[in-house]
Amino acid sequence: MAEATLLEIRNLRMEATVYPPGEAPKKVTIVDDVSLTLQKGKVLGLIGESGAGKSTIGLSSMGFGRGGVRITGGEVILNGRDILKAGRNGLRKLRGREVCYVAQSAAAAFNPAQRLMQQVVESSLKHGIATRAEAVRRAIALFRKLSLPNPETIGNRYPHQVSGGQLQRVMTAMALCPEPDLIVFDEPTTALDVTTQIDVLAAIKDAIRDTHVAALYITHDLAVVAQVADDIMVLRHGKLVEKGSTYQIIKEPKQAYTQALVSVHHVDHEEKQPSPKPILTVRNVTAAYGRGIVKVLDNVSVDIHPGQTLAVVGESGSGKSTLARAITGLLPPSDGEITFDGRKLPARLSDRKKDDLRQLQMIYQMADVAMNPRHTVGTIIGRPLTFYFGLRGAERDRRVTELLEEIEMGRGFIDRYPAELSGGQKQRVCIARALAAKPRLIICDEVTSALDPLVANGILKLLLNLQKLEHVAYLFITHDIATVRSIADSIAVMYRGEVVRYGAKSKVLTPPFDDYTDLLLSSVPEMEIGWLEKAIAGRKMASAGN
Repeated sequence: MAEATLLEIRNLRMEATVYPPGEAPKKVTIVDDVSLTLQKGKVLGLIGESGAGKSTIGLSSMGFGRGGVRITGGEVILNGRDILKAGRNGLRKLRGREVCYVAQSAAAAFNPAQRLMQQVVESSLKHGIATRAEAVRRAIALFRKLSLPNPETIGNRYPHQVSGGQLQRVMTAMALCPEPDLIVFDEPTTALDVTTQIDVLAAIKDAIRDTHVAALYITHDLAVVAQVADDIMVLRHGKLVEKGSTYQIIKEPKQAYTQALVSVHHVDHEEKQPSPKPILTVRNVTAAYGRGIVKVLDNVSVDIHPGQTLAVVGESGSGKSTLARAITGLLPPSDGEITFDGRKLPARLSDRKKDDLRQLQMIYQMADVAMNPRHTVGTIIGRPLTFYFGLRGAERDRRVTELLEEIEMGRGFIDRYPAELSGGQKQRVCIARALAAKPRLIICDEVTSALDPLVANGILKLLLNLQKLEHVAYLFITHDIATVRSIADSIAVMYRGEVVRYGAKSKVLTPPFDDYTDLLLSSVPEMEIGWLEKAIAGRKMASAGN
């Protein structure tokens, strides 16, 4: 017997108002005539690149448009009524009761001053769904279902006292606690490392099955959505590209864009032989936070060679980004030393020479927050040209144009602002800004993790081409093994502040593996229906064997 329709969106149109600096406000259509249906107990995956309209459509199921976004046409039918006509009071009663939301960053979604239990049961109490004692009992049962440690007492903790993966599961419990009909999962595992992601995915899938809740699952990762969704909608530029069963989209995609998404793969980068002399050497570096109390790097040693890439991989908290902070002088080591081109670097950033700063540049994960929104692309790329080389006027503009050509964008972008760029274009501008300094080493900190697969693949190819052109070395921080295979010459696997496996890529990725490297490699989602269950079963067998 077919399930009844829970959610129906008909011919949805949504507009956003953008405010380019120095210009009049503009209205931009971000969702264009999109329709969908979702049955009770089913999961619909919404997939597409940044700016495709995925999150905007998901939030419309709550009658909500964020940041100047307005619903300008269509209907959103939930439980048989158009919620767009419900009014403010009607929507207030609906949200947190019939439909709940799980955000990408749980850390930003929780109140840091309140205990977890207080926040988990809030909707149930506010809507009069249960007494406090009943809501607490249900929350504890959900904590147990979501495989959280110490389910009876974890609710007494504050958000900062649990890990990122645990906090994401607590947020799922918060959404499930009022027993809604619909949950919107907005990239709930994107910010997690692969070993944590698999646990959270399995917990979410089990909770959906056991509670019979319907879900919209928003992501840019087809391999992830293939594990949880019954059907998938592919979106691009606010329009529907293709919709079908998960099997059909994965195995028999009809549209060219969907075929490109499904077939995207990172080609193994040909490993280069290292030069005799490293450009950067980290020797026996130990570093700690809190006046030396919390050790975060423990006797770490690695080399990076000219024109080559060292990939540093590991889960959250393994010390990857802390190693970058130590190299850049933001976290002076308590022991050990870092040498650059054969000379010892001062431990503190403030003690380093201007040329040290120039030769060692960094590209950050979130391009959005790494650029001044009030500066044009030309100004953003031009600042290091003036700071390091004194270039101004026409001479600076010529070099900015050359850099824009190198990153495959061109002079037409020189007067644009960050708000007028896609996610991939913003990251390319950040790459050009780093290249402007003519560095010998660039630290790339998760530079593709927030991008959809097609755009991320383009960024990786660009970095490899630039490496050949400029002979620049990369320290590439990531938790994505596919990215490592694409770009690395050597690999350092980190766990709890230590390097547990290190060497040439061919050596590190060839068995036999240590337990942790084996766990990392086996946790990378594959675009295969049923992969999640096989991976979890494999973990249980390995655990039983130990």
